[in-house]
Amino acid sequence: MNEVYDPRCIANLMLDESARIGQPLTNLALQKLLYFAHAMFLIEQGRPLVSGYFEAWEFGPVHPAAYQSFKSAGAAPITFRATKLNVVKGTREPIASPTDPEIVRHISRIIQSYGRMTPGRLVDISHAKGAPWHFVVDKGRTSLAFGMRIPDEVIRERFKHHKVSVGSQPSAGEPSEDAPFA
Repeated sequence: MNEVYDPRCIANLMLDESARIGQPLTNLALQKLLYFAHAMFLIEQGRPLVSGYFEAWEFGPVHPAAYQSFKSAGAAPITFRATKLNVVKGTREPIASPTDPEIVRHISRIIQSYGRMTPGRLVDISHAKGAPWHFVVDKGRTSLAFGMRIPDEVIRERFKHHKVSVGSQPSAGEPSEDAPFA
């Protein structure tokens, strides 16, 4: 299937998977994991995972639509799922989860690999020098960058080339392990 998903439906799937392994997620962590899932999917499948776009915010890439759905959790672990508005009835309704086994496996892999990292560590990874977030922020300092959006082309080209330290804690100096992130 070549469906591009509502970012809230993928975020809900991530929350379900993280709950399954007993690892609650904050909105900050969820935003980074959603970004990593989208970036890896772009590279591996050659197409976007979620609709819309990511923006370069202070603490890394953020999907505005997903952020709005979970911002009420603040810095606390998210205990609810995003819903959608039924404009005809004027009611909030659940968002259907993806049923494509490829998508479910992809999200499970992301949560298994990165879901136990601290939000600070996820921010460190998303801010890696030369990575898409860093590239857009750096470009914004020297030229016009509309809304600090991180285009999929930039994600595809920059995400797969940089290396990051993979560990469960925020870095405190030199990384001890370098591994390709993608």
